[in-house]
Amino acid sequence: MFNKVFLVGRLGQDPEVKEIKDGSKMATLNIATSEYYKDGDERKEVTDWHRVVCFRQIAEFAEKYLKKGRLVLVEGKNKTRQYEEDGQTKYITEIRAINIQPLDSKGKKEEK
Repeated sequence: MFNKVFLVGRLGQDPEVKEIKDGSKMATLNIATSEYYKDGDERKEVTDWHRVVCFRQIAEFAEKYLKKGRLVLVEGKNKTRQYEEDGQTKYITEIRAINIQPLDSKGKKEEK
């Protein structure tokens, strides 16, 4: 058995980058993926949002080259972690990226 995730989607915002304890960088990305279906004659879209975290060189790459609206392929592992807030245990599921590949041209103008 193995844990492998592939996503193709667009960044909903610029990467959020911060320095972590060992002096390296961590980046958080929000990736939107969409599916389309027909409801009678009407075409509908369902969008899911995915939290992606990356570390070290991948975080530096994200900080330098990824911006809101870019189409990317993310390869990673699905991880669930827990934390305490107001005395309650909360859970968050995220994808830990092991590779990120832009799929569009960085010079492409963002649609408005």
